Amino acid sequence: MSESKPRIGILGGGFGGLYTALRLSELPWDNYPTPEITLLDQRDRFLFKPLLYELLTGELQSWEIAPPFSEVLAQTSINFVQGTIRAVDVATQQVTLADETALTYDWLVLAMGGKPPMEKVPGAVDYAFPFQTLNHAYQLQEKLRDLENSDRDKIRIAIVGGGYSGVEIACKLRDRIGEKARIRIVERGEMILKASPEFNRETAQKALHDRQIWVDTETTVEAIAETEMTLLYKGQSDSIPVDLVIWTVGTTVSEWVKNLDLAHNQQGKITVEPTLNVKNQSSIFALGDIAACEDASGQLVPATAQVAFQQSDFCAWNIWASLTGRPLLPFQYHHLGEMLVLGTDNATLTGEGIKLDGKAAYLARRLAYLSRMPTPEHQLTVGSHWMTQPLSKLLSQL
Repeated sequence: MSESKPRIGILGGGFGGLYTALRLSELPWDNYPTPEITLLDQRDRFLFKPLLYELLTGELQSWEIAPPFSEVLAQTSINFVQGTIRAVDVATQQVTLADETALTYDWLVLAMGGKPPMEKVPGAVDYAFPFQTLNHAYQLQEKLRDLENSDRDKIRIAIVGGGYSGVEIACKLRDRIGEKARIRIVERGEMILKASPEFNRETAQKALHDRQIWVDTETTVEAIAETEMTLLYKGQSDSIPVDLVIWTVGTTVSEWVKNLDLAHNQQGKITVEPTLNVKNQSSIFALGDIAACEDASGQLVPATAQVAFQQSDFCAWNIWASLTGRPLLPFQYHHLGEMLVLGTDNATLTGEGIKLDGKAAYLARRLAYLSRMPTPEHQLTVGSHWMTQPLSKLLSQL
């Protein structure tokens, strides 16, 4: 092969993109040219999304779950570019940014993530709060402070979606706000956490009941306005007053991703082989929320952080294998279990033959996520802070 350094462009700095870049930088290149790896994201920070809820209760600080890319990549040779993607030209192997700068690649990884499909419900874009990014958390924090500082005797919150995010954020907000909170979860299915293990679902249901959080199942959101939302239940519409609506359900891909000259499924996701190669594209890989992926067993994998985390290993390995003349490996998804945080100092966990709830599950969840943070340096910094924080609080009270 040519002695020129292969250029690997990675679009998206979430679990799929960042961890693919880090794994690639760790692999041995020996007698092969070490590639130039460029990671591109529109934000300047990585976000460890599963811990985003803890910002709302002050259990964690933003630096712990959202380190700057400059810090995460400091000990690597990975280049980071902050920018918004305007177009990807597959024919010329070039990515164009909004500021007209261009990134040329030999190998491309598409890992941009999805976005909430709020356009489907009238008023949702204008009046509902999504909860996927650090900015979303800041905006929600500001709204919550306004409501908490008002003279109202109750704060009426509706959460769209009874999946993991909906249940977790409901419990966190009830613990934060206290008795003034009137929280309801609106779920169009027959039950919350439908895909969850029974132990986790029952534990979550108890946590919601103990916090007096209402759950409206088989209910569809028809419209959202500034101070009310319209719900449809068994053919009957009803409007209820709300002070805050939080949107936690669904993921869709951006229009420009749907318009790429690549194979897509009916939902617009990019279709990939089990090796994570985009169909008919040996030098383009896709993973995470935007990829329609079946693993080696033919199982359609869900769009979760756990999947993207595992895919990053296979994606990095297969790019390395392609460049060094080795066989590619089909992605093998291993479901490690499920963890839900259910308020402060409370969680539920099922996986690998283990079932835990309460404080033990809360601690196990924290330790599991600490081990998955992007670099040993960040793990050490955050872990040390978690260990010394209780002592610091105790000393401040003396």
